[in-house]
Amino acid sequence: MATVSPASDFAPVTASAVAPTARVRDPRLDFYRGIAMFIILIAHIPNDPWAKWIPARFGFSDATEIFVFCSGMASAIAFGGAFLRKGWLLGTARVAFRIWQVYWAHVCLFFFVAMSMAALDNSGLFEKSYVSSLNLQHFFNDPLPQMVGIFTLTYVPNYFDILPMYLVVLAMMPLFMALSRVGFWAVAATSVAIWLVAQTGILALPAEPWSDRQWFFNPFGWQLLFFTGFAFMRGWIPAPPVSKSLIWAAALFLILSAPFGSWKVFLWVQSAAPGLAEQIRDIWPMTKEFRGKTEFGLFRYLHFLSLAYLGWVIAGEHGHRLIASGDSVGARAWQVVLKLITKVGQQSLAVFVFSMAAARLIGVALDQTGRDFASVFVANMIGFAMIIGVAYLAAWFKSQPWKSKK
Repeated sequence: MATVSPASDFAPVTASAVAPTARVRDPRLDFYRGIAMFIILIAHIPNDPWAKWIPARFGFSDATEIFVFCSGMASAIAFGGAFLRKGWLLGTARVAFRIWQVYWAHVCLFFFVAMSMAALDNSGLFEKSYVSSLNLQHFFNDPLPQMVGIFTLTYVPNYFDILPMYLVVLAMMPLFMALSRVGFWAVAATSVAIWLVAQTGILALPAEPWSDRQWFFNPFGWQLLFFTGFAFMRGWIPAPPVSKSLIWAAALFLILSAPFGSWKVFLWVQSAAPGLAEQIRDIWPMTKEFRGKTEFGLFRYLHFLSLAYLGWVIAGEHGHRLIASGDSVGARAWQVVLKLITKVGQQSLAVFVFSMAAARLIGVALDQTGRDFASVFVANMIGFAMIIGVAYLAAWFKSQPWKSKK
């Protein structure tokens, strides 16, 4: 495969592209973020057999990395231009407005899910406690301090930990935009320095007052991935060349690291080559500090970059391989699928919040029907249909159809 020039491939948002008509959205961004939304739904349906086959079961990184990286790229388009067009203060105000939206999305999501679980327990129709299944009994047993904790983000239940992390990372954007005036080296050095300090645990944030549990996603670790995506879309980091060497390096890292990042793959190796599995087991403890999810360990970063590079190569320049040519039934079907996935990716916040609530209720339905092949298939397909519907509904509201068009 020949090396190609990457200069224009990411369509970066630069100072010369700040007019409203110049907002270029990379089709690969919405496609892969849409894929992440479907994976996140599967991952959060309780005891969904399909979750055994999501990317998280085969390596260090998972759909969370896709979501955070693509959010960084989307933020470069949505907010980066505001800093250039309107200056640092109004750019910061634009980010603050987004933080306000995400904050209330987090609060409303918590209270809706908590209410739903309480209603299920209060109905007397179920033997299990759905409140306890989410470890929310502390909230209901002693609501006064936990109510304060929810609004101050000092009480972050495990199921509700992604959006708080996203909030803090967004709040760091004005800092990095200010540093970008000094130079990209200042942005990169600061981001790496914060990530390194986060690896020590010093920057851990408390998740609940009755224990020493920390936020499951430490934003000071995860900001490295977010601002990597941000830097690519801003054009601060050039797109990598398409070369056989890099393709082989990325593929080999994914394959060779799989037994260390996936218990499923390790068991496969143990079954096929017990001696090799024992050697992997001996090395395993040494990799622990580099694969942690809370502080976003180095191996997770390298694993995702390898996966993202291959996905970028597969999609082709400007994502042209995602678009099937021809008038065959297969090509037309793929275009429909591509359109649906892209729409979900474009409305990721609305889809994410809805899917987190819907996943719990789908799990309740599966508790009643059982988890045989047919019921699991139907449940997941209904979930997919619902998040697609939410994406189109959110897009319709955003279009403000009640306003007259000039």
